Amino acid sequence: MTGTARAVPENGPQAGQGAGPRAGRAATPPEKPRAAAQEAPPPGAPPTVPREVPLGILRPSVELYVDLHARPELSGAEARTAERFAAALERHGAEATRGVGGHGVVGVLANGPGPVVLLRAELDALPVAERTGLPYASTTAGVMHACGHDLHLAAAAGALGLLARARDAWSGTVLVVGQPAEETLEGARAMLADGLYERFGTPDAVLAQHTAPLPAGTVAHARGGPLMAGSAALDVVIHGRGGHAGAPQLAVDPVLTAAATVLRLQSVVARETAPAEQVVLTVGALHAGERGNVIPDRAELSLSVRAFDEAALDRVTAAVERIVRAECAASGCPREPEFTLTSRSPALLPDPDTTAAVRRVHEELFGPHRVTDWPPATATEDFPRYGAAGTGIRTAYWMLGVTGARQWRAARASAVPPPANHAPDFAPDVRTALPAGITAMAGAALHILRSAEEEAR
Repeated sequence: MTGTARAVPENGPQAGQGAGPRAGRAATPPEKPRAAAQEAPPPGAPPTVPREVPLGILRPSVELYVDLHARPELSGAEARTAERFAAALERHGAEATRGVGGHGVVGVLANGPGPVVLLRAELDALPVAERTGLPYASTTAGVMHACGHDLHLAAAAGALGLLARARDAWSGTVLVVGQPAEETLEGARAMLADGLYERFGTPDAVLAQHTAPLPAGTVAHARGGPLMAGSAALDVVIHGRGGHAGAPQLAVDPVLTAAATVLRLQSVVARETAPAEQVVLTVGALHAGERGNVIPDRAELSLSVRAFDEAALDRVTAAVERIVRAECAASGCPREPEFTLTSRSPALLPDPDTTAAVRRVHEELFGPHRVTDWPPATATEDFPRYGAAGTGIRTAYWMLGVTGARQWRAARASAVPPPANHAPDFAPDVRTALPAGITAMAGAALHILRSAEEEAR
């Protein structure tokens, strides 16, 4: 999964050579990027997707990536990111609309009659303090592009550039979406509710890719099943009776109730779920009180449930509510607990025929040894909403390897996995991964545009 293009240091500066740029200063510019060299595709590869990403497309894509990585923005606050992305799309000839479903961006590249293909990328970053040591590390305290959305945006812009240069080879419309608030699973729903399809056209197919701790320069597809789990996120408030820590008999301690609840919830997976069924229940936050000598009057839990079908999500969510209510009753809480469903998203199940076709395109472009299988993962996405059941909209979604060769070899030698998404040291090898992402997205889109045109003849 390694290419030969080099645009920025693979793992940033060595220890002692400096960290990220100071706030208010521009990020250290990358080295002059070289075109993304790939192995020669066998006969039959799409001829208008070049073996090497031209410097005129690769260079601005790298610059966009570095800029966005250094200045990440959280879900719902992606104003600058959206503007930078919209400007990148406009430079490639698209008409860009801002403010769709929040800070969402829609770029339209119309090229006559034909199918509509939507390329989706995400704008938001995570509340993670970066520890990569990269010269273009985040300048925003406590915020980082730790999930690779900056690379998704740069690859989508680059893919649009390739398609714009190949206008003679296809007819139709390319939509490029910069979606806000993916990490909170709110952005896709908001853009659709704001008339995404009614205003810009209903796509025949929607494409997306996501960074993964696989060797850079490879891609991975689902094999006839789900790629990611569905999820439900809940906020729970447990009400107690506050009081003095020295007189607990006069209070009802919600901290104890919350702690008992967290432990009891683990039994939902361990004792109420079949061993062969994949279910994950995680309590990611527990907040209560301010001082050690005060018993608070409430405790707050935030948790997520992940499963591969709606019935399992319903069952586990109901079990959560049952257990919380029971623990509150056992503790004598003065009020019923409160439950808020903050988000819910279905399992990601790409269209099998479209996935198979895109996989063949990727095998032609990269070689079969660089295209692998991706087993079902319990990460979750709101991407399925773009092709909801009954719409007839096809979807394809694949994983894009971003781990550099040196880091991959070190991980295999030490048996310690490379840094993964959401980790503070997650640092994609952009020299190899970005050109591969541009090519993978452009090749998939071009195939769908041309195959629909051929079917219509």
